Amino acid sequence: MAINLSVDLGAGLRLSNPVLTASGTFGYGREFADFMDLDRLGGFIVKGTTLEPREGNDAPRMVETPSGMINAVGLQNKGVDYFIEHIYPGLTRYSSEIIVNVSGKSVADYAAVADRLAPLDRIRAIEVNISCPNVKAGGMAFGTTTAGAAEVTAEVRRHWPRHLMVKLSPNVTDITEIALAAEGAGADSVSLINTLLAMAVDVERRRACISTVTGGLSGPAVRPVAVRMVWQVARKVGIPVVGLGGITCADDALQFIMAGARAIQIGTYNFVDPAVGVKVVDGIADYLERHGFSDISEITGII
Repeated sequence: MAINLSVDLGAGLRLSNPVLTASGTFGYGREFADFMDLDRLGGFIVKGTTLEPREGNDAPRMVETPSGMINAVGLQNKGVDYFIEHIYPGLTRYSSEIIVNVSGKSVADYAAVADRLAPLDRIRAIEVNISCPNVKAGGMAFGTTTAGAAEVTAEVRRHWPRHLMVKLSPNVTDITEIALAAEGAGADSVSLINTLLAMAVDVERRRACISTVTGGLSGPAVRPVAVRMVWQVARKVGIPVVGLGGITCADDALQFIMAGARAIQIGTYNFVDPAVGVKVVDGIADYLERHGFSDISEITGII
């Protein structure tokens, strides 16, 4: 039986299958080319890109926790101009979709990055990160109020002509209100969740384990929270939802899809198994065949 895994996220973004990789865990994609055929993914989201180069936070900036990790990398990257000149030309060889994660210290920064990326026709989507808890300026501040989410989304919309995805923070009282604000300001889809604000203490040294004291918790520990939030948002908004948070295998991905996610992103587990993305693609196809489904849409939002 032929299995159709393709998904349409609207505004010109159609994926061959629902599996994406999450920004900040997959570099620029090329780092994983020795472990998998990148064209077997629906797409990959490159690391957070800012207007100016960023050194990120001081070390230590990662710590392992039960069923996850806390990171405070701080959006280390060489800036959008470096990406355009040195990274983008090498990515155009891939047929899977390339999505750039965009971050900034101000609304103007977000808009400027989007404006510079707009001429790159192989970048058919950007993911606007209004939810990073690991930077002092911008980051999560824009994603914790409806006004902030709407302001950034609306301004980026003015500068970006193709698919606009907005990445949402779980560190809010009601994530559906933030999602609705992004939708109302012009988002074509929303992705969720980003990391949960967390902290770990080194009791022998009597200090926080990472330099910024708090950071973002990711990995399997956050998955039940992420699935719940995806389910809530998918029932409220009219745009596609992309789910992420602690996915390690096809069964995990299917939880998000059944809860209403049109596509999913794999993040932290890329560090554990660099080939996990293609294994999840194959696992979803196997599930559909075993249960007599011919199209991924038949189980999307079934809960």
